Amino acid sequence: MSISGAEIAMNKWCFDIPLWSMNQAIKYIAGSRLSNRLAILIYHRVRNDADPLTPYDMKAEQFDWEMRLLHQYFNVLPLGEAVSALESHTLPDRAICITFDDGYADQVEVALPILKKYDHSAAFFIPTGYLNGGCMWNDMVTETIRFYRGRELDLTKLNLGLHKISTVTEKRETIARLLGIIKHFHPDSRKRILDYMKTLIGFDVAKNLMMSAGSIQLLSNAGMEIGCHTKMHPILTSLSDEEADTEIRASKQMLEEIIGKPVRYFAYPNGKPYEDYMPEHVEMVKQAGFEAALSTAKGVSTTESDIFQLPRFTPWDNNHAKFMLRLMSNYTETEPLVV
Repeated sequence: MSISGAEIAMNKWCFDIPLWSMNQAIKYIAGSRLSNRLAILIYHRVRNDADPLTPYDMKAEQFDWEMRLLHQYFNVLPLGEAVSALESHTLPDRAICITFDDGYADQVEVALPILKKYDHSAAFFIPTGYLNGGCMWNDMVTETIRFYRGRELDLTKLNLGLHKISTVTEKRETIARLLGIIKHFHPDSRKRILDYMKTLIGFDVAKNLMMSAGSIQLLSNAGMEIGCHTKMHPILTSLSDEEADTEIRASKQMLEEIIGKPVRYFAYPNGKPYEDYMPEHVEMVKQAGFEAALSTAKGVSTTESDIFQLPRFTPWDNNHAKFMLRLMSNYTETEPLVV
């Protein structure tokens, strides 16, 4: 897709505008509501090369210019420092944190060098059940469709229908449709589906897709925050209370054994309040000994926010100016979460 001259000019403007002018732009868009507001960004994969089946994945080039813009115009804080400042009403203006979910290997291989380039700290929330050669259920779906030799994927035995996959567009649509259905299943049901998919292609896939224990140690030694994201990344509302509590506590224990220090923060899988987690899960996180927890509800945190349900914002615009405008307007979103 070509980019217009106006967009090129706007992209250049984002990097050339003086800090005082950007401050005025932020105040114009966000009003006077800038003090004691914390924006938290959420990322997943950061890839060197584009994948036609997952065009929404962040590319290294885009991640680099986003980190450059944050470095130039925002106060990027480590998560622990930001949470403390939020509670003590001492956040600087334009306060922002960077977080990653799911523990992909490219977060270490691709994203970490860029974070270091701009002296940014980030928090990484990792589901421990996929470490050291595992593959998350959603990636197993994608890889099955990538490698399956056929024009249709027959999942009628699983009551999941018959899906056309002869073109890239059909494969993308099938992936999105199946992920939307399967993500709310109980982990045991997911496993049965994925075991069946493995038989369709005849081999395991993506052995190097996720982090290893050594990768987590490397991140921790680099000053990054390591956070808990359960063991198998289930939707907590799909589990019994006992199962949910075990998912939360087992992951915390394993991560603490790996890094040799407390794991202080938790991120709810999928993270939508009242859909993916409920008040009882917030209480479980508190009782497990975490200091704060993050959702995926949009908006920013204020001094009125529940420290165990901090909202996060997903930056998806691939245009510099649009990214900045959306990020600045996000500072006006302060909707309450689960109570």
